[in-house]
Amino acid sequence: MTAQMTEPLALYVHWPFCVSKCPYCDFNSHVRDSVDQMAWRDALLNDLAHEASVLPGRRLGSIFFGGGTPSLMPPATVAALLDAAERAWGFAAGIEITLETNPSSVEAARFADLAAAGVNRVSLGLQALDDRTLAFLGRAHDVTEGLAALDTAQTVFERVSFDLIYARPDQGLADWHAELARALSFGTEHLSLYQLTIEPGTRFQTEAAAGRLVLPDADRAADLFELTRALTASAGLPAYEISNHARPGAESRHNLTYWRYQDYAGIGPGAHGRRIGVATQRRRKPENWMDAVARNGHGIEQEDALAPQERAIEAMLMGLRLAEGLDLARIATLGDRPIGELADLRAIGRLIEQGLLTRDGERLRATEAGMPVLNAILGEIVRVPATA
Repeated sequence: MTAQMTEPLALYVHWPFCVSKCPYCDFNSHVRDSVDQMAWRDALLNDLAHEASVLPGRRLGSIFFGGGTPSLMPPATVAALLDAAERAWGFAAGIEITLETNPSSVEAARFADLAAAGVNRVSLGLQALDDRTLAFLGRAHDVTEGLAALDTAQTVFERVSFDLIYARPDQGLADWHAELARALSFGTEHLSLYQLTIEPGTRFQTEAAAGRLVLPDADRAADLFELTRALTASAGLPAYEISNHARPGAESRHNLTYWRYQDYAGIGPGAHGRRIGVATQRRRKPENWMDAVARNGHGIEQEDALAPQERAIEAMLMGLRLAEGLDLARIATLGDRPIGELADLRAIGRLIEQGLLTRDGERLRATEAGMPVLNAILGEIVRVPATA
């Protein structure tokens, strides 16, 4: 049995439906007035059963309910999926079961039922702590409602995370300092802090193209990033990943599975997975996914065996996001070739001299100075295979 087969498996459950149109993502086509909940429960259970059949003998270390508005999934459906997952795989000790949720009063009212169903961690989409920004981001909640939901979450669940978006138009260092200091005062164990980016096909992209949305320049963004890391570290929530901060021991075990390039199964419309060197992708449109499950017993649209070099590249792209960095020996094993054929060792040496990377034996890490320019670093060191 390989080391990979003994590592805990992660399960991602994608619930695609949104309660309202979202200006900064591309799931607007997934807004539905009503959902046949029993049909959805059965389809998700069938999709799960398929993944269990191709991944026998594993134990689940984490489960994550994400997507549109999974906190509006009926607690009975959550409980049924957890029961099926435990029977199929078994749960590792202290399994982390996370549900992504919006901080609305409607969803907060369901927290106790979701906890009773087995959820022990929530990720709350606060996104900002001032009402003008929330309106700009297109959020339905205001600060008062959001903080009330956070208070309920911290009362009901063992573990809580929330996210904020910074590097917003016209946001100064003093503004972000005050907002982040307030966020840290709530005593939450985990924060996800993302710089605002423009995604293709969104309203924000249209606004940016027309010159009506201008994000901070690279220097200001770097200053905001540095401030973020300094404040969180001083509050006892150091960055363990480029955008994620936690008390020691409170890191997201599920997301660490992705960043450490370990196996995860994905079920539900649009869900991706990586299992034993195979990349899976479910059909994205809910109705097409449902039809595929009824026809095939699963919703898979693509199932591609990854070449060793592809796996090594993916592992490098993910692993350097972590404060712990990556193991070059493991990268070589994944890529089935010497590390010098997968990574530019000369570029790594130059970046170490520049103070952007550090190497201790086989462990390669980005430094504090390197993290803000990580994409550029990866572009220099990752050897992309030549295309025919």
